[in-house]
Amino acid sequence: MRQFELALTRQGWADALVEMGGTNPDVMVLDADLSKSTLTCQFRDKFPDRFVNVGIAEQNMINVAGGLSLMGYIPFVCTYGVFVSGRAWEQIRTTTCINKLNVKLGGAHGGVSVGPDGATHQALEEIALMRCLPNMTVLVPADYHQTRKATMAAATIDGPVYIRFGREKVPVVTTADTPFEVGKAMVMEEGNDVTIVACGAMVAEALQAKDILAEKGISAEVINLHTVKPIDKDTIITSVKKTGALVTAEEHQVMAGMGSAVLEVIAQNLPVPAEMVGIQDTFGETGTPDELMVKYGVKFTNIVEKAEKVITRKKIPG
Repeated sequence: MRQFELALTRQGWADALVEMGGTNPDVMVLDADLSKSTLTCQFRDKFPDRFVNVGIAEQNMINVAGGLSLMGYIPFVCTYGVFVSGRAWEQIRTTTCINKLNVKLGGAHGGVSVGPDGATHQALEEIALMRCLPNMTVLVPADYHQTRKATMAAATIDGPVYIRFGREKVPVVTTADTPFEVGKAMVMEEGNDVTIVACGAMVAEALQAKDILAEKGISAEVINLHTVKPIDKDTIITSVKKTGALVTAEEHQVMAGMGSAVLEVIAQNLPVPAEMVGIQDTFGETGTPDELMVKYGVKFTNIVEKAEKVITRKKIPG
């Protein structure tokens, strides 16, 4: 098993905000009474005059951010992903996206790995809710470094951006020097027999799966799809053209999430056998993060199982 350093993705979010706060006076941060959990409190402590706690009023927060963007500010709003994408979806659609306002959304505590907070606080649908909106960019970084870079990159994009990150420490699979480009997927490690496309914390699980598959004589290519929208069609198509089989892995509902976005690309360009690892049309529950990841089938063992299965469905040449 690979040994990874562990770090908080939400700390990458907070570090980027503080850094930008010191260099760009137009950056503002809004939170919905969860700044200690989302770590936006670190920005508040450094720049109190550019921090607004709107209280438990997510819909209002989106509209306030929209107004600030029209005044020339770059507002970063943050709360748990389930709240910002659910409670405030109409405001995100009508105020932010229709008008292509320069508002950045931080969706914290994504996935079942939120753990003991339970089903009400585990965001499992927000990738779907955000990627269906015109003008919205959707980022699901894999670790601390990518979350920091994604947050910094969001400030350079003219328009709405949604960034998903988690609660618990996750494996660090990139470095401070690893290139990050919005809209450009990362081929983490090459392979020839099956393509594994993963996002968020599932990238580390995919790398663990690659090692186990190698012991079984299966060569897996691992792609880190940190940008779900706009999706990098070329990298996905190039990979599956080589491998002829696909597995997607996400800590999100398999319906309409990252995996569905990948399969849309494949179905329209190069159909190959495919399997999906993710939450299977159910809600989460209370438990430890690892218990829930195992129960809901979002571990490296599930990726291995799906990879072995999908390879049996590959067409034999001739």
